[in-house]
Parts: sequence; structure tokens; C-alpha cells
Amino acid sequence: MTIEGTRDAIIERAPAKLNLALHVRRRRSDGYHDIETLFAFCRDGDAISLAPARSDSFAINGPFGAALAREGDNLVTRARDAFRAAFGDSACCAIVLEKNLPVASGIGGGSADAAATLRALARRHGVALDDARLFEIAARLGADVPACLMGQSAIGYGRGDDLRPIAGLGGKAALLVNPGAAVSTARVFAGWDGEDRGPISGGDPAGDRNDLTAAAIAIAPVIASVLGVLERQPGVELARMSGSGATCFALFDTASAAHAATGAIAARQPDWWILETSLA
Repeated sequence: MTIEGTRDAIIERAPAKLNLALHVRRRRSDGYHDIETLFAFCRDGDAISLAPARSDSFAINGPFGAALAREGDNLVTRARDAFRAAFGDSACCAIVLEKNLPVASGIGGGSADAAATLRALARRHGVALDDARLFEIAARLGADVPACLMGQSAIGYGRGDDLRPIAGLGGKAALLVNPGAAVSTARVFAGWDGEDRGPISGGDPAGDRNDLTAAAIAIAPVIASVLGVLERQPGVELARMSGSGATCFALFDTASAAHAATGAIAARQPDWWILETSLA
């Protein structure tokens, strides 16, 4: 984390989210889908800095900051405003988002940023991080935001916001790869074939799947190439697309195997975004 703030700034991590498995069960009447997904979180990601200020401000920096610079609306400021409405907060603040994760990439960047903003505001105002009002705000902001707010491995049901924490995934070496393709979550879900292939296993992703992979590949065929490259790396235990794509990940049996894969893939595909990390 390279973000810097004032002496009074609160700095909150916004880790990358992985869907180790994602089963789509049905389309709901509200436009969402009922899913069953295994969430896990990486040790690396974006970061939020929040400091007292005379007037509100919001700035974005980092490698992918330019991709968001022209947005008139952002989940970070929406989270700030929703917190104020729920808790009666009127104090101004300066927020800086360090954007290290690619945008629209299936690893929860915007959702993680919103969740980190809620945690930073809660810390500033002495609100417990398990306060039900925070999770109510998170659910209104987006289906993945409650999981990112909780920030631990869990199985998500319903829209993905009915969370059941699980243990045992921390420390696993991981490699995230994005080929530079941004795919629309709505388009990918719209391309789901509608077939219910059954429930999630309950904690071991090896026998599970991501039901959105085929739909995402139809939009961005390069995803199939990324998966193929990851699957061929020595020491890989699992290679899969995360969320609605286009980021794919691999879990490795050792950190040295993940490091070797990083070098091999970077040498062959220098334009791909690669993050060598581990599960939290």
C-alpha cells in the first residue's frame, strides 16, 4: 500500500475479492439472480484514506485511477453519503482512493472500495464494524458490498449478501491475471444459459464451478486464453474466472510456484495485468 494521508488520516485496505466458485440458480423477479458463491479475499488491493477536512473532497490516484477519473458518480462517495444519512454524520472529510485493481474486472474493486469507506467512517465515528446498519447500507450499494464489508471467507446465498462465514482458506498462494478486458456484469449475467446445475459444495471449491464463464468468454474470448495459460502452470491447484470476469485466478500449492508462474506469464504476456498475492 503506497497511499499517504495526513497525520489524522484513517487508512483502510480494500482487498481484491475472489469468487472461488459461483453457481447461478435462477433469475429473480427483481432483476438480480439467486446465486451461491464462495467468497475469498486477497492480501492486496485498493486502499482508502479518509481525513478530517473543512469541505468534502474526493480524489483518485494509483495505476487505474484514470479509468475512474471521469465518473460523475462513484461507490465511494455514495457510501459516504449513505453513512451520513444513516448515522447523522455532518463532518466533512477528504477521501483519497488508491486504485490498484483493474476496473470492471470481477474482483470487487468498486464494492471493496465502498466497503472500505464504510469501515473508515465507522472507525472515525466509533461505530462497531458489525453494526447492522452498516450492512443495510452495504446491501443497498451492491450485492458484493456486504461480503467486502465483512472481509472474510464466506459462502454467499441469495444475491450473494446472505453470508455464512467459513474458515480454512487463508494463506493460500494466489495469482490474479486480467488480459486488459473490461466486461459488463449485466451483459455477462444476461448471457447465462439459464440452466441450474445444482448447489455449491459448501467450502471446497475444487468440485464447484463458475456458471458465468461461458457467457463471459462469449463477450471476451481472451478469457479462455488466460484460463488455459493458468491451468498449464506447474503447481496449480485450481484455475478459474472470478465473478463475471475478466480477471482469472490460480491457487498454487506453494508460494514459490506462484512466483515462478508470475515470471513465466509476464514474460509471454507483458500487457496482461498480474497480481501475485495470497488469500487472507
